[in-house]
Amino acid sequence: MSDQDKSQNKSDSGRLRKPDWLRVKLPTGDSFRNVREVVSGHKLHTICESGNCPNMGECWGAGTATFMILGNICTRSCGFCAVATGRPDAPDTMEPLRVARSIQLMKLRHAVITSVDRDDLKDGGSEIWVQTIRQIRRLNPGITLETLIPDFQGNWENLQKIIVERPEIVSHNLETVRRLTRLVRIQAKYDRSLEVLQRLSSQGITTKSGIMVGLGETQEEVLETLDDMVQSGASICTIGQYLQPSHKHLAVKEYITPAQFARYKDAALQKGFKHVESAPLVRSSYHAERHI
Repeated sequence: MSDQDKSQNKSDSGRLRKPDWLRVKLPTGDSFRNVREVVSGHKLHTICESGNCPNMGECWGAGTATFMILGNICTRSCGFCAVATGRPDAPDTMEPLRVARSIQLMKLRHAVITSVDRDDLKDGGSEIWVQTIRQIRRLNPGITLETLIPDFQGNWENLQKIIVERPEIVSHNLETVRRLTRLVRIQAKYDRSLEVLQRLSSQGITTKSGIMVGLGETQEEVLETLDDMVQSGASICTIGQYLQPSHKHLAVKEYITPAQFARYKDAALQKGFKHVESAPLVRSSYHAERHI
């Protein structure tokens, strides 16, 4: 293994103890309460809540949130993800308008939208994606958008619908290195995700991707993955620590130190990324307003 400055003390249960640098403050403040009220009042979902994001207090406290469309039940069962898996309800055709109105109430200048995977739908949920983008722009003139999209099972007609709308940033995460993809993402394919990035960037879209570390990957594999991202046209990259949502999910193999995250950031910038977020608590939409 590389010089990843490992700190891997185990608890009595056999799990790795979380190091001090992963401690977060409990969410408080008026801005946090306002965001929670808007989200709850409009019956919306956020990846902040569904994904157990450790940065929810910081982001909501700053008045920002990542909205999750197409419900809160995913058709995939990725080993890392806290979002519920099952049979989703039919798409809510009023959801795009509710998201747009919520963003209007929050007076956001930049918004991040993501979704569950909807492999049960012929269009993969792409039509709801299109309507959401259009409604947000209609009610919020001048807003900039980042869309964190699924792979649409390689149905490129559905991907093209997003490209036509031209969000300012389109993100699609590799999540992990090639060797671990089948274990971590199950229904996804590493090369298919690279093709998503390539198709986006080839159309002049600012393209973004991200990975988690601490799942058993090597430093060399992380660097190879960064190479794959750059060669596929991604110009923005996020790297964060994997945190196990529950005992049913994949276990953390290693807690990567802040020093190693800094080295990954330096390496990514040297490889050609224009913007890199690399730290233990970084998630895909962390500091997203800076990426624009």
